[in-house]
Amino acid sequence: MKITFKMLAVLLAAGNIGYAQSTGGVPPSKAQSPAASTIASVTQGLKKYDGFFNFYYDEKTGKVFLEVDKIDQEFLYFSSLSEGVGNGGPERGQASSAIAKFIKVGPKILLVEPSNSYRAITTNKDEIKAVENAFAKSVIWGFVPIAIEGNKMLIDFTPFIIRDSQNVAARLAVRRVSGPVSVQPSGGGGTYRLDETRSVVFMENTKNFPRNSEFEAMLTFTGGASGGGGRGGSLAPDPSAVTINMHQSFAELPDDKYKTRKFDPRSAFGMFSYMDFSAPMTEPSVKRFIRRHRLEKKDPSSAMSEPVKPITYYIDRGAPGPVKKALIEGGAFWNEAFETAGFKDAFIVKEMPEGIDPMDIRYNIVNWINRSGSPRGFSSGASFIDPRTGEIMKGVITLGSDRHRQDYLIAEGLLQPYEDGKAVPKAMEELALARIRQLSAHEIGHTLGFNHNFAASPKDRASVMDYPFPKFSLKADGTVDISDAYAKGIGAWDKRAVMWGYTEFPKGINEEEGLEKIMQETLKQGFIYIPDIGGNTHPTSHQWDDGSNPIDQMTNILTVRRKVLNNFSEKAIQKGEPMSMLEEVLVPIYLLHRYQVEAVAKSVGGLYFTHAIKNDGQVITRMVEPKEQWRALESLLSTITPDALALPEALIQKIPPRPSGYPAGLETFTSRTGPTFDPVAAAETAVATTLSYLLDSQRAARLIEYNARDNKQPGLMPVIDKLFEKTWKAPALTGYKGELQTLANNVSLKYLLTLAADTKASESVRGEALLKVDEWGKWMKSKMLTAAPKQKANMLFGLKQIEEFNSNPDKFQPASPLDMPPGAPIMGHMNFMGCSESYVEPGN
Repeated sequence: MKITFKMLAVLLAAGNIGYAQSTGGVPPSKAQSPAASTIASVTQGLKKYDGFFNFYYDEKTGKVFLEVDKIDQEFLYFSSLSEGVGNGGPERGQASSAIAKFIKVGPKILLVEPSNSYRAITTNKDEIKAVENAFAKSVIWGFVPIAIEGNKMLIDFTPFIIRDSQNVAARLAVRRVSGPVSVQPSGGGGTYRLDETRSVVFMENTKNFPRNSEFEAMLTFTGGASGGGGRGGSLAPDPSAVTINMHQSFAELPDDKYKTRKFDPRSAFGMFSYMDFSAPMTEPSVKRFIRRHRLEKKDPSSAMSEPVKPITYYIDRGAPGPVKKALIEGGAFWNEAFETAGFKDAFIVKEMPEGIDPMDIRYNIVNWINRSGSPRGFSSGASFIDPRTGEIMKGVITLGSDRHRQDYLIAEGLLQPYEDGKAVPKAMEELALARIRQLSAHEIGHTLGFNHNFAASPKDRASVMDYPFPKFSLKADGTVDISDAYAKGIGAWDKRAVMWGYTEFPKGINEEEGLEKIMQETLKQGFIYIPDIGGNTHPTSHQWDDGSNPIDQMTNILTVRRKVLNNFSEKAIQKGEPMSMLEEVLVPIYLLHRYQVEAVAKSVGGLYFTHAIKNDGQVITRMVEPKEQWRALESLLSTITPDALALPEALIQKIPPRPSGYPAGLETFTSRTGPTFDPVAAAETAVATTLSYLLDSQRAARLIEYNARDNKQPGLMPVIDKLFEKTWKAPALTGYKGELQTLANNVSLKYLLTLAADTKASESVRGEALLKVDEWGKWMKSKMLTAAPKQKANMLFGLKQIEEFNSNPDKFQPASPLDMPPGAPIMGHMNFMGCSESYVEPGN
């Protein structure tokens, strides 16, 4: 494109911001000009902000000038969103951090991010230099000084502030619409770009302090498509112009008095690591430490002492009153755990005072984030660390608003409370707030350094770092008791974990020996730690389960579920609500067992294991007893029987098509019958979930392997035989339950064919699945002549599927079963941020 003189004049008149990156933030005409002799001559009449980095503000031009007096001195660079897009887009509180420093190279000042992942911990300068030269650094920005005065240089900092430091433009192109994983193009797939003419330094949140300098910009992103919204609401009132605030900080790094603690895989702490290329060959080159806050006793010799500085967290003032109170109470659970580590009043949680900037790196913050979409959007606990040591400098929690409503919905379904003339039970609100307390403690726990522990629930709900499911039972009169839905207070595992991670050992005590003594006592008390790695394998590591034995708990849940479904009525919705709203309350009750299915499935082909270290006395691995595996299989198959899947006819008749103003959405079942409620499709989601876990290719491979090593183990083919016996070979039913039986038959064959066609599965798995496909096909052919028309149609369709599969097994792809509506009451994850590293524990 040819630029005319007239076009150039227009660009220059627009403020020259677009030239920032190529010319160091000043117009081309001045970029090569010699710097002014004094800073005072340039900043005369400008408002000065004294602090970590002094800066000046020009009210006439809206420019910020930074005084750089720390060349080659590292500091923490922190970038975050002080406002979010919402509606599934980038959210308030999301952030990143890195080590940075200014360096002077020729006429330019460069802001550089060095690599901290690779080091040489030695006094040998040549060795240090060799490592530095081996790995790339990043130049974040370049500036040309406007004025130089001794060792101080003045730069136009405006373009750096008015920039997309959080990469929002790219994130707007693909945004979340339901939780942390589902995405769709925003505005029909349009792209966004930062519009500098509609962006400005936001001085209200641009501040200076002795140890940190804070800068904020109001940024406008333009483009996208005219629709802009997609499912879940539009990005902004005008989706072609999305305006948010973005914050950046420069902060002083901590002193060198922080004491690192070696990482232990049994401890539940997140890991901070780097490679030390100077380590002798007798030691690992990867150095591993835990991430934690700095906490020191005023009196190190005392068994119980106040801290030099307590760990303090501030709760968002914008949270609703009862919720805010619950967040404070739940977060304060941790103080009891710190007492076990010998600290008195070491952990404080309180409402954020007026005037505190939540973006200020000095404060640990719990943000309450409003969203317009599903109330069960994810939450997170992020820790920003000193990339040199792993010391946690700031905790930032992001909690989705209206999280209590999902638990309240579950309570509505369980209690059916809305009867004319009767008060709504207070127990429902108490259940929801009890979960908010747990949520607060859980996400704060991530920012204290802790991973999830999904093996805590079997030991009397031992950790707030588990994902708890509400505890309920049937009373003698047949009503549901939810009075003990969630645990109160910190868990016993959490106390042991804090004791290990935060105990300050007095002089004369060997820390390594002291830590192992704590760990051995923890193991002696029967605690184990299994985080997300438990996956589909560990028989006691589960999300959203309760009880000491998953199979026994499945029996309890199915009993309560059936009792509630049999009596499900308009008492589940409030007066004045359309009858179609029954479906919203029905969904979590019909799928009440969904997470217990996953828990029970882990016993089939499961492996008990621990994160044992050499000679610590733990059981390392152990196959699940065959008897328990068969019991688990029976439990799973009981969830796909017509009796388990059927809804009462009276209830089905009470759910009409959706009225105007109440469209179907993420919270409702998908229908194959048009606008009408489809009870068979609802059953399909439940059957598919059970069979997706049971016929998982990795589980199938373990079943084969474990049977080869111990012929008492079930093996894959006997498991498939049992499935065939409980579906296709079961006595044929008629009517509604007969249709549910047909559904279970079709879905079971679909998952068997999928297993046989899975090119990522082992050849042994595919071979045994192929054999069973052949046996199922022969059985269907043998029964065709004597089968009733309904069963004959079912078999004919099954044989057609097998025929298509046999024509090209590697490319066979059966139609996907319907997905369940999202169901996790609360999803959460953790982020540890420091330097260029980001560590995430996924929420589900």
